[in-house]
Amino acid sequence: MAVHLVQRLLMIVGVVLGVVTIMFVLSRVLAPSPAELMLGQRPSAEMTDKMNDELGLNRPLAVQYLGFIGNVLRGELGNSLLTKRPVLSEVGERFGATFELTTLAMVIVLLIGIPIGVLSAVKQNSIVDNVVRTASVAGVAVPSFILAMSLQLLFYGALGWLPLQGRVDTSILLGSPIRPITGLFLIDAPLTGNWEGFMSALAHIALPLLTLTILLLATVTRITRNMMIEVLKEEYIRTAFAYGLPKSVIYYRYALKATLIPILTVVGLTYGFLLGGAVVVESVFDWPGLGAFVVSSIAQNDYPASLGATLFLAGTYLLVNLIVDLLYAVVDPRLRTA
Repeated sequence: MAVHLVQRLLMIVGVVLGVVTIMFVLSRVLAPSPAELMLGQRPSAEMTDKMNDELGLNRPLAVQYLGFIGNVLRGELGNSLLTKRPVLSEVGERFGATFELTTLAMVIVLLIGIPIGVLSAVKQNSIVDNVVRTASVAGVAVPSFILAMSLQLLFYGALGWLPLQGRVDTSILLGSPIRPITGLFLIDAPLTGNWEGFMSALAHIALPLLTLTILLLATVTRITRNMMIEVLKEEYIRTAFAYGLPKSVIYYRYALKATLIPILTVVGLTYGFLLGGAVVVESVFDWPGLGAFVVSSIAQNDYPASLGATLFLAGTYLLVNLIVDLLYAVVDPRLRTA
């Protein structure tokens, strides 16, 4: 187990290094000059050359790369060219919003999707199963931006129940802002006694959370259903029924446990992707998360911000998959000695 963990950690280091190398080369070779971006339209050659010297862009590419790797190892990702703030601060502030949204969505999906998938498999080809399968296909087929805007039209435009976008009301930001502790407003607000801020944060997260939940629920439900159908055909499950064990024990203690590894794989990949890939949902709801920040940084040639955020996302994605790998051994003890 220890050897496997070391191998995975070394692989993570190699993958992160490869991702950073690709992003670094693309940002230097294909992107426009950051100096021209900072100086505005039509800067003189002297001004551009001076700015390139200050940014270290006149040095050989290999020297720039080694310098960047050294800064990363020291935890220095530089300052954003647009905001002039440290990239780590920018990433840290936005990661809390993305983490809160995607983690809540993933938890709700697991709590709802797995029981629905089990029920659908148990009642295969029944009305319940047909409804679940139809809803799952619809959930996968509907584009995320269409679903997000439809929910906005319904709950904000027609019913007026929930806010349109943002993370909290403007009045909260100006009058009684939530003091950051963990970066998660739904935790920080109660910890600081800011219940008005908590209710505002809860109302604002409802629509993007519902959007992500609907999108993810279809995948988890279908995977659970398909795996359960296969497991329910096994001999030991039929033997358990023959011995008269309670159905709930057979379904959830024996059959579901046998499906957890593929479910964990899908959940790990989906969750890791969401941490940096929920760009569309964040954009529609103006959610101040990390995905939209990365896209904006790349579009505006803010290469320190884009490189720093990419490095952070790659590391987070690989860490999630490492945790999933370790959970395999928890779910299936045979893998501990494999």
